[in-house]
Amino acid sequence: MNELLRPQILLTRLFPLLALIAAVLGWALAQEIAPWRAAVMPLLGMAMFGMGITLKPADFLAVIRRPGVIALGVGLQFGLMPLLGWAVGLALHLPPELLIGMVLVGAAPGGTASNVICYLARGDVALSITLTATSTLLAVFMMPALTWIYARAWVEVPVLEMLRSIALVVLLPVGLGLLVRRLAGRAVHLLEWMPALSVAAILTIIAIVVALNAGRLTLVGGLLLAGVVLHNGLGLALGYWGARALGQDPVRARTLSIEVGMQNSGLAVALALHSFAPASALPGALFSVWHNLSGALLAGWWARRPG
Repeated sequence: MNELLRPQILLTRLFPLLALIAAVLGWALAQEIAPWRAAVMPLLGMAMFGMGITLKPADFLAVIRRPGVIALGVGLQFGLMPLLGWAVGLALHLPPELLIGMVLVGAAPGGTASNVICYLARGDVALSITLTATSTLLAVFMMPALTWIYARAWVEVPVLEMLRSIALVVLLPVGLGLLVRRLAGRAVHLLEWMPALSVAAILTIIAIVVALNAGRLTLVGGLLLAGVVLHNGLGLALGYWGARALGQDPVRARTLSIEVGMQNSGLAVALALHSFAPASALPGALFSVWHNLSGALLAGWWARRPG
């Protein structure tokens, strides 16, 4: 296993509790934390730099060795999740700003938490890392395009501005992370603290989102939570059974399920706050909490079963 993913196992297991604490702090200290909105994009850049630290050039080059399964994973990721977010939002009659948030979550790439969950679930960790790396790069173009396709009926989608923003908070920090890891050489173990910094950045973003929407949460909380749970559950289930229907073995199907169902919701939150109304960041904030909990539960169940 990637040596820099090991410290994330404990962080991933604790993340739902830590995220709930961050949300409570955002609610209780809304007036004090809401002015931090401008810090969201730099914080996300910090988190993406931490993600870059965990990757290697070989994670991207692995696409050449397994193009078929990588194409399948990316196709399921960007084909299913935005469509599911849009469909679930419509089915629950969510207001436009929350629908936009659901689409943004669906259009987001996989996050490094999915790599840890895949490890715990006895999946194909190398495949998971490669899929995360590939979908992260593709998200620079796919997120603006998919948001425009699904959300343009409700709001003007600033496609070029989104593309520029994603490039700044994804390509640049991830590239710097890759460079720092390369320069670290055998001293790479000294970077084990980076996952904790990334988690702290995402937790701060969650607190800011809750603070900005403290007055609205009581009105939409239950319905939106149902939508997030359904979105994530359908992604996990259809990712697995879609992979099985297309000839993948159970271990690869587990991996694809986790990659499809677990999103880089921090990126969705940051883009929502940067380009749309503050309420559009709520689905991503709730997804950050829920998908780590559901992923950990699913990993525990799969870990007790042979591949």
